[in-house]
Order: sequence, then C-alpha cells, then structure tokens
Amino acid sequence: MTRGTGDAGRRVKTARGRTASSTRWLERQLNDPYVRQAKAEGYRSRAAYKLAELDERFGLLGGAKRVVDLGIAPGGWSQVVRKRAPRAEIVGIDLLETEPLEGVTILQMDFMADSAPAALTAALGGPPDLVLSDMAANTVGHKQTDHLRTMGLVEAAAQFAAEVLAKDGAFVAKVLAGGTDSALLALLKRHFRSVKHAKPPASRKGSSEWYVIAQGFKGREAG
Repeated sequence: MTRGTGDAGRRVKTARGRTASSTRWLERQLNDPYVRQAKAEGYRSRAAYKLAELDERFGLLGGAKRVVDLGIAPGGWSQVVRKRAPRAEIVGIDLLETEPLEGVTILQMDFMADSAPAALTAALGGPPDLVLSDMAANTVGHKQTDHLRTMGLVEAAAQFAAEVLAKDGAFVAKVLAGGTDSALLALLKRHFRSVKHAKPPASRKGSSEWYVIAQGFKGREAG
C-alpha cells in the first residue's frame, strides 16, 4: 500500500479528564498513516490493511467463493474481502454490534456459544474456502491470563475451520507473540499442507500480535 507522510509528529494537548495513556493513544492514531489512509479509502479500521497485506503475500482471496469472518466488528476485513472477491458470500460474527455491510451477513452473537457454528454454516449456504479470525479476548491486564484467553479463541476458531472448510481451503487467525502453542500447531499441521506465521507491515511494531496462515486444507479425513 502507499502511505502518506504528511502531518508527521502531530502532538495532542492533554485535556482535563483525559488520562496520559488515552492521550498517547490519540497521538498514535493521529500520526498513524494507516489510520489516515483507512479514512481516505473508506475502510472502517486500519486492520483492513493487515488482511490486504496478508492477501498480497499469501494469495488468500483469489477465487474465494465463501468466507467466514470471525470477530467481524467493525467490518474492515470483510470490506477487503468484498473489494477483492466481490462475488464471494461472506458471513461474519461478533459479540459487538456491527454496522451493516452490503453483501455481508452479520450475526451478533458469541462465537463460543454452542449454536454459533451451525448458525454460521447455515447462513453461508455451503463450506467456506476461507475462515478468517481477528478475534482477541478482552484483556484483564494480566499478561499470561490474556494470552491464554486469546489463544483459547484461536483454538476454537481453528477447530471450527477444520470442521467446515472446503478441501484446499485456508485459515487465518491472529495470535500473540510466540505464535501458536504446540497443541494448536499440531492441529493445524495435521489438517493443512502449509502453516506459516507472519506479521504484516500494518501490524504496529510494538504490538504482540502475529498471524498464523494455514493453507491447503486436506479435508475431514485428515482428522
């Protein structure tokens, strides 16, 4: 992507009632070229560029016919799918309310609910070629606990992908520093021909997030 460099180093005056951390966050947003470009190009979040960059590197969206977007809010990833695979059926799910997106079916429910997998597959109308997960657990401030909670979501997403993907399909999920744990890695290697980790340029350097990209789903018999 092309990033502008104007207005660099913009500072924010500390306002009454605003914490130092919120001031730093606002400064980072104002000085972030991805935030500015997302606004200019109509994307709902800078995270859209993470998927765009992963697609450019791994060829995820070419020929995709059905896509599941886990943790869709606010909708940036599905916007990229719509742009790059305009004929694809897209179903997203999130606990948070998500503004409607043309051509996207959005379910407001907990992915971890027992009824969620069936609701997703029913809405999609067939096995997906691609399961995307940008989910992360709400943080509690305890690093180990936050990591375990987020990786629990990743493992659930990977298990869902292994149960619903079409043959040769792909799975992409956000993980934290250190990548996948041994059990999850074993699951992915059992079901996919290729499993790699990547940190797209749009992912902030100070962030602990990485993405796991599993491609070439072998089919249910691999389980």
